[in-house]
Amino acid sequence: MNLNTINNCPGDSRFFKKSAPIALEQIIGTSEAKFVPAYNGRDKSFDLMGIAPLQSATQNEVSFLDNKRYIDLLSQTKAGLIIVSPAFADKIPHHSHALVTKNPYLEWARIASLFYPKSSVQAGIHSSACIDSTAQIDDEVEIQEFVVIKANVKIGKGSIIGSHTVIEQGVEIGENCRIGSHVSLSCAILGNRITLYPGVRIGQDGFGFAISEHGFLSVPQIGKVILKDDVEIGSNSTIDRGSVRDTVIGEGSRIDNLVQIGHNVQMGKCCIVVAQAGISGSTRLEDFVTIAAQAGLIGHIHIGEHARIGAQCGVMSDIDAKSDVIGSPAMPFREFFRNVAFLRRLVKSSSKEKE
Repeated sequence: MNLNTINNCPGDSRFFKKSAPIALEQIIGTSEAKFVPAYNGRDKSFDLMGIAPLQSATQNEVSFLDNKRYIDLLSQTKAGLIIVSPAFADKIPHHSHALVTKNPYLEWARIASLFYPKSSVQAGIHSSACIDSTAQIDDEVEIQEFVVIKANVKIGKGSIIGSHTVIEQGVEIGENCRIGSHVSLSCAILGNRITLYPGVRIGQDGFGFAISEHGFLSVPQIGKVILKDDVEIGSNSTIDRGSVRDTVIGEGSRIDNLVQIGHNVQMGKCCIVVAQAGISGSTRLEDFVTIAAQAGLIGHIHIGEHARIGAQCGVMSDIDAKSDVIGSPAMPFREFFRNVAFLRRLVKSSSKEKE
């Protein structure tokens, strides 16, 4: 295979099933953005075949722009429909129709989902699956190869359970969930529309032990994990069950790949935790908290709503609502960069004295 000849267009049909064509008028009718017709008078009664970046989009494709760094691409694009913010509305090419909105990326997500909807459920149980007779599985559930489902499990309508996944006894999964391959679930209650990507581990023992002069004694972890509606958890992330109370992930929260969440953590709705971050036990996050990559939070602290924690941040105490912090130990952004600037001045001053 000559890799140099491979088409670099998005949506490779070997991997992604596309719904097309879609009439431009249908997209306009479902959009919340303001429609601006092409200046050259091009008719809007035509079909769109997909989505593409500005530099490769054709006259029958949709593209978008929300970053001024790529403004030069706007004048060169051949896209038939472009999603832009009001700041770029006067720079739309004459041959392109446009949807103008304050949040182009959100509109892009909506339209992209029209062309690439989630895979439909192929209801049925694969012959290689091992399912306990007491499990309650809706007729409209897809169970793939080598899945293991143990006693008293409940799985709601429209869910998909990926291959080689193990669901331990008593676990409950709501409707329209997507559970990827090689996932393990124990001591957990999942709401509706949950997405777990491959390799996720939910409900294993928390990191709890007592210390004596002779060594360590593990403390029984008798809580569970609750994932509320619309939570997504990235590949190979882990969420420990509670010790004596539940670990809770709030509605609509998004957890990236390779994230560790300890026992008893209480997370509010619509929180974001980015790759390789870790949250220690019994920490509480209010709504809309953002934790950037590789940040670490010690246990038993409180993070206020809408707080933002920077990459590689070490959080060792409570963070107030709407605060932006960075560094280790964590401090407000302005204070951190003042300290950095001060240290740089000291280094330069020291270098000059040595000269």
